[in-house]
Amino acid sequence: MQPKDLTPRDIVAELDRHIVGQGAAKRAVAIALRNRWRRQRVGPDLREEILPKNIVLIGPTGVGKTEIARRLARLADAPFVKVEASKFTEVGYVGRDVDSMIRDLVEAAVKLVKAEQMERHRARAREAAEDKVLAALGGGAVERDKARARLRAGTLDDEEVEVEVPEKPAAPMPMVAGPGMEEMAQSIQEMFQSMGQGAGGPLGSIFGARKRRRRLKVRDAMEALSEEEAARLVDMERVVREALDRAQNHGIVFIDEIDKIASRESGPGPDVSRGGVQRDLLPIVEGSNVNTKYGMVRTDHVLFIAAGAFHVAKVSDLIPELQGRFPIRVELEPLTRADLARILREPSSALTRQYAALLATEGVEVVFQDDGIEEIARIAEEVNQRTENIGARRLHTVMERLLDEISFDADRMRGARIAVDAPYVRDRLDGIARDEDLSRYIL
Repeated sequence: MQPKDLTPRDIVAELDRHIVGQGAAKRAVAIALRNRWRRQRVGPDLREEILPKNIVLIGPTGVGKTEIARRLARLADAPFVKVEASKFTEVGYVGRDVDSMIRDLVEAAVKLVKAEQMERHRARAREAAEDKVLAALGGGAVERDKARARLRAGTLDDEEVEVEVPEKPAAPMPMVAGPGMEEMAQSIQEMFQSMGQGAGGPLGSIFGARKRRRRLKVRDAMEALSEEEAARLVDMERVVREALDRAQNHGIVFIDEIDKIASRESGPGPDVSRGGVQRDLLPIVEGSNVNTKYGMVRTDHVLFIAAGAFHVAKVSDLIPELQGRFPIRVELEPLTRADLARILREPSSALTRQYAALLATEGVEVVFQDDGIEEIARIAEEVNQRTENIGARRLHTVMERLLDEISFDADRMRGARIAVDAPYVRDRLDGIARDEDLSRYIL
């Protein structure tokens, strides 16, 4: 698998479609991704020596740190996992150990590669599903050819047919594992499930799924049988090999809230565990072998992107060895009123477009005027300044409050056209925004 042939300018332009501002952070991640493409074209001897330049994104909540990393992984078709640094504990304490982030990354890689393989076999799987549905419908060869044409045309979608489909297993009972035993508990759980798979499984009725005959609409039967056939055609050994390679050479781990494990002073209390987490994290970031149920994974070429607000602690409060493993530090700017207005206008999935599309399903047309968008941005900025600055996330609460009445009564307003302009926004939000006590709890 090769990363997509995107230049840094292409990557920044793609990120600009979803994220407003933060040009320095976009440039940093674009260069990091392009360097992976460059590394694949270097000779094999030197290729192993070229390590990724891990990044620390510094900035308050709601300015786009997580979204930048998530969109970057999607651009590269790379395995991606987001973890909270505060959820990890030092080995020996109750909680998740840092190795679990690499196990999660490999799981994400397996799912990604398996989905790609299933998509490649989709045409063959659909043909096999068609044969099973036509066999269930009955009829001779001539009738079957006619039925196949009708099936592909969609005219049989609402008819019912009895087919044998896998029965979804009940959610297994979660197993409580001690420190560092999560993988063993998961393996035992999967062993019980695999023992029960198939109609003849000795524990099928207890632990796993088995097949049973069900009456389904042809549309649903085709979907269920196509999924089953596509999964059957996938070579899992090949999937695991490719997934391990992709996790090792193209995986991205986003470590959020890394400032929560930074400690300004050593002493009794939670700081003991914080320093321990940093020491446990160090070998993962600098490169080590992690044992997973799919095999050993080297972390030397995994890209780590850490992020934190660093309101109290600073990057320099991390242990020096860990600081050295994150050579690129980028400070993200707090969002201004102009940025908030751009967030409502420019991204392809802007909140204004989302709400307009949701209400259009009820036959209500909501049009956001420019002055209305500016007023929403002004109120969001004021509330951020007066209470807690949560960045663009404030827009969600403001928009929800603004459209509360329309969302509730939309079924009775079919055919209505509502223009959201500045007077409309002030009429519904100005009083709440000015009352600091109310805005603290409502906005």
